[in-house]
Amino acid sequence: MLSLFKPKTAGWVGVDIGSASVKLVALTKHGQSYQIEGYAVVPLPPAAVVDGNVEIPGEVSDAIERGIKICGVSLSHAVTAVPSSAVITKRLEISNAFVGMELEEQVQVEADQFIPYPLEEVALDFEVQGPVDKAPELNDILLVACRRDDADSREEAINGSGLKCEVIDIDTYAIERTLPLLQQGEPGGQLVGIVDIGAATLTLNVFKGNKIIYNREQAFGGNDLTNMIHQQKGIEVADVERMLSSGELDEETMDMLVLPFRQTVVQQVSRALQFYYSSGSQGQLSKLYLAGGTSGLEGLSDMVAEEIGVSTHIANPFVNMQVASKVNAARLQKDAPCLLKACGLAQRSFDI
Repeated sequence: MLSLFKPKTAGWVGVDIGSASVKLVALTKHGQSYQIEGYAVVPLPPAAVVDGNVEIPGEVSDAIERGIKICGVSLSHAVTAVPSSAVITKRLEISNAFVGMELEEQVQVEADQFIPYPLEEVALDFEVQGPVDKAPELNDILLVACRRDDADSREEAINGSGLKCEVIDIDTYAIERTLPLLQQGEPGGQLVGIVDIGAATLTLNVFKGNKIIYNREQAFGGNDLTNMIHQQKGIEVADVERMLSSGELDEETMDMLVLPFRQTVVQQVSRALQFYYSSGSQGQLSKLYLAGGTSGLEGLSDMVAEEIGVSTHIANPFVNMQVASKVNAARLQKDAPCLLKACGLAQRSFDI
C-alpha cells in the first residue's frame, strides 16, 4: 500500500557542553520538517569546563545524565562539538588517483607538514569536496584536526552519562545548520550576523548565504553579571543563575544591576561588529540575531538595534518547528536562544 505520510525519523541528541551548563536537544524529522521532542539546560560546577576544556568529565557526565531525565525521551546516541578555536582546518588538493587507505595515508602526510603537534596527539578527519575547478585530476579535500585530548574528554563525558558519542562536530558548523531555521522564507545571499553571548565568551559569526565568512570570540559573558550580583548581594552563584533564569530576582537588584548591565552588553556587541567592519570584510550586515543565555535580558535586542543601526532579533530555531506535547512551549520560547548550538548538533544526525 502506498503511504501518504512521511515516516518519523528519530535523530541523535545534540549535546552542547558550555562553560556554565550543558544543553541537550532531541529532534525528530518528518519529511523535511523537524519536531522538538525534548530539551534540557543543566548547570555545571565552575571548574568542570574551563576555557572550553572539559576538566572534570565525571561532573559533565552527571549533568548530561540529569539532562536526559529532564528531556523525558528515550535517548541512546549523541552528537557534540569542540570549539572552533581548538580546531585547525585546511583545504588540500590531492590527486584523485588516491582512494581508500591510500588517500587516508596521503592526507596524514600532508597534515604532518602544518599541524604543530605530533600526529599521535591529534584527532583528524577529512572529507572529499569534489574535483578542483581548474585541475579536475585533483580532489579538493577539507581537513579538520584538533588535539586528541579535546575530543577524548568530550567523548568520555558523554559516554559516562549512558549515551554513546557518535560524532564530534565543530561548533561553527552546528551554528551554520541553524541559520536556515532562523531565516525561513527570507532571501539568501545577504550578510547576517549571529552574536552568541555565553557565560564566558561572546562570539560573532557572520554569514554570507549559509556559510560563515567571519568568526571572532572575545572574553565577555553572562558570568560578569552573575559575579556582580554575587559580590554585591551576597547570593550564591548557583542561586543567582537560577533566579536570573526564572525571573525571581527582586526589583531593586533588577533596577540597580541587571538592567544597567544591558548597556555593557550593547557596547560589547558594538565592539565585536567594529572588529568585523575594520577587518575589510564583505560589507554591512542586513540582520543580526542574538543567542546565548544573556540575550534574554529584557529589551536588549531593541537597544542593540538602536546602537548599531541593524535589525536585531532574538534567535529562536524552533519558531517554525512542531513541539511535542510534553515540551513546555512557553519555557522553550524563553530558553531557545541558548539552545542554538545544541539544535544544530541534533540536526547533524540527519546528515549521516
